[in-house]
Amino acid sequence: MRDLASDAGMTILLRCSAAKAVDSHYTPVAEQNCTFMACPATGKLRPMAKGENALVAWLTERFAADARRVPIGIGDDMALVRLDGSLVAITADMLLDGVHFDTERHGYELIGRKAIACSLSDCAGMACAPRAATVSIALNRDMSLVEVQRMYEGMAGVADRYGCAIVGGDTTSWDGRLAIDVAMVAEPMAARGPMCRSGARAGDTLFVSGPLGGSLLGRHLTFEPRLELARRLAGEAGLHAMMDISDGLAMDLHRLCTSSGCDAELRPELIERVLGDAAREIAKQDGRPVLEHALSDGEDFELLVVGDVRLEGAAGTGGGSGLWPVGRVVARSSPERSSLWMVLAGGKRAVIEPRGFEHWT
Repeated sequence: MRDLASDAGMTILLRCSAAKAVDSHYTPVAEQNCTFMACPATGKLRPMAKGENALVAWLTERFAADARRVPIGIGDDMALVRLDGSLVAITADMLLDGVHFDTERHGYELIGRKAIACSLSDCAGMACAPRAATVSIALNRDMSLVEVQRMYEGMAGVADRYGCAIVGGDTTSWDGRLAIDVAMVAEPMAARGPMCRSGARAGDTLFVSGPLGGSLLGRHLTFEPRLELARRLAGEAGLHAMMDISDGLAMDLHRLCTSSGCDAELRPELIERVLGDAAREIAKQDGRPVLEHALSDGEDFELLVVGDVRLEGAAGTGGGSGLWPVGRVVARSSPERSSLWMVLAGGKRAVIEPRGFEHWT
């Protein structure tokens, strides 16, 4: 078994790149181009790194939410909107042929299932119960009616299981490849409201809900949204922050730390406990360290849970999931930014670059 705590492994880790369902479409975060976006305050263009993370940061400034009407705006797994005193959570996910799935290799039932399951995972990440979804599709003109029906049956199977009604959408067609956009509304599972990324505090334990890495071998199509686990955790006072892991543990944990104003330490011997067979197999195929796959492959769709160490017992093991500790939250080492650290043998720490999957790089 590979020694995950070796310095050699860490050297490779810091050069890790992103992976996704069809990884040829993506480049590492470190290889970003520079672009210009208008400053929300002045309207003037300013240089910034090109990429999804940079765009979301700009959008958060540009469309700052009125907390009275939108208690949670851009930056979490879901937005939260107040409607006549009720709180409604909203999320949207777009999936593209050749990016998130491949119609030449994957069955339409699994493609449809994934489209809904991604939004269900967002609901789990914020401890919200899904209620309804709309599905908008851009069909390739050569698709048959039977193929489209099979795709919708895949959606229905997972939506019905979690009580989410498909209530409409929009249908278009073109000569391009299949695109699916799902918008989903949900309600908080607990009286205190949704669980955000911003509540982590120094001393908290970091947990994950299941295996990390190797999703490209098939789990990115068949994963189970962790809604039952989220329901068991939603009312726990010791739960401080949570999100789903869709872009890789390193990148998503860095996003959570940035929102919470903290750093995080990961321990390789703990991550080893949540390495699945798929992560080990894909590491054999491409020669990259298995730890690198666990940190940066993406599309794990497990939960990243932060809070009191006793959450592990509260989570139980029902529904095929539980909680496994992988590290802890620590105070920020720099006032400018959050950092991730790997704790090596002898207590030495190495910086982990927040690499993972990122669109538009």
